Amino acid sequence: MNLSCLPAVRREQAPNAPALTDDAHGTLSNAGFADLIDRYARHLAHRGVRPGDIVAVKLTNRVELVATLFAAWRLGAALTPVNPALTATETAYQLDDCRARVVVTEEAPDGLPAATTPITLAELAEPTELTALTTDVDSLPEPPADGDALALVIYTSGTTGRPKGVELLHRNIDAMTEAMIETMRLTPADHSLLILPLFHVNGIVVSVLSPLRAGGQATLVGRFSAKGFFGALERARPTFFSGVPAIYAMLADLPPEVRPDTSSLRFAVCGAAPMPPGLIAAVEQRFGFRLVEGYGLSEATCASTSNPLDGPRKPGTVGLPLPGQTVSVVDERGRTVTDGGIGEVVIAGPTLMHGYLGRPEETAKALRGGRLHTGDLGRLDEDGYLVLVDRVKDMIIRGGENVYPKEIETVLHGHPAVREAAVVGRPDPVLGEVPVAFVALRDAIDELPVEQAEIAEISAFAAEHLAPYKCPVEILVLPELPRNPVGKTDKPALRRRVLTPTG
Repeated sequence: MNLSCLPAVRREQAPNAPALTDDAHGTLSNAGFADLIDRYARHLAHRGVRPGDIVAVKLTNRVELVATLFAAWRLGAALTPVNPALTATETAYQLDDCRARVVVTEEAPDGLPAATTPITLAELAEPTELTALTTDVDSLPEPPADGDALALVIYTSGTTGRPKGVELLHRNIDAMTEAMIETMRLTPADHSLLILPLFHVNGIVVSVLSPLRAGGQATLVGRFSAKGFFGALERARPTFFSGVPAIYAMLADLPPEVRPDTSSLRFAVCGAAPMPPGLIAAVEQRFGFRLVEGYGLSEATCASTSNPLDGPRKPGTVGLPLPGQTVSVVDERGRTVTDGGIGEVVIAGPTLMHGYLGRPEETAKALRGGRLHTGDLGRLDEDGYLVLVDRVKDMIIRGGENVYPKEIETVLHGHPAVREAAVVGRPDPVLGEVPVAFVALRDAIDELPVEQAEIAEISAFAAEHLAPYKCPVEILVLPELPRNPVGKTDKPALRRRVLTPTG
């Protein structure tokens, strides 16, 4: 189905049922949410938005962002969410790259491309302006039913160059939400708690579109805070939420006296980066909910594998392929690896992106052979569960030996003092590259450096569990590991640190 018609269907079938909740609006019913979308659609149409245009939205997690998404779809336009933390220059790049017709934001920003018209939330909420617009909802065009129409343009984090716009069609969104509903067994009784940013496809698809399509509801929380999270959870009483490893590490690190009521939860989801098995066990045992780890990319509309809610869950793996998708491992020549060996993870199915906006050569490279070449290294175990080994570009070749940072990180996570770990390669004149580890410790660090004895203890622990060529040549302690906008460890920033002399 084309989800552009979803709010109207919900309004017709259950007008008084809850749809979305946030701090500013309280709870909006299906009818109230659909009315808000109709109003926004009239505003956008008045500003010249037409089918095929792109609407940008630069907002924090709030109802207005989701309403703008559906309003754009109502008009046959697509939406590109902009990270609110981007600078004026970065914002202008994204708006210019996708040729956004308008941008919805709290305050009109400076430095916009000439072709992009700003619309503030105050203007959208201004009732006097509505008198100049068409007030008859029936005069708006019918929501387009074309599954091949562009729905979302999601920009990659840009850690390896200028961000690229991932083009997702309505049929991609349809296939993804259908698979999520089946995998998570969502019903009208389900209620998600959104804590991930809505400029990322995970937040949009897993925490908003999938529960809404299932007939359920979503509560939108602003910026994640470990101290405030469980208070928000106890107030909302959701049945699930989706997070990233860093979030679960912060929750597991809360003081022992923090014992929240999590009885409303059926499960929680972890994605964006592999999660250490020990952390999964610690979270489940302490907080009493099931944690399901999955894997996916924006280029495949969010998720491609998941450990099942029913049946064996295998910590250390990211699970089985989702319905409709095929996940394989191939060697350097593109041949399928069938013996459990390591190769590049490739994905096929209806969730694959249309391409990178305006980048035909990069699209052809990523989608060669009709499959998405992820750039991730992995292997399939005897039961078909995917084990991620590392990113192709992150692999370290030390004196001719392949070293996988994720393997080292998993070992370091096993030390009781280590809260987070990340390993990168540092150029070496003899060996080519050597591994360097960065760790954040469980006990708060007020001042650095940490006593050498503590670092030596962690180094000795690594030496007990790793072959000598895999052991980090240096372990550096940071108060926190740097992160990119979607919560992943910012390894390019760490690589820059190892290349910069510290004197």
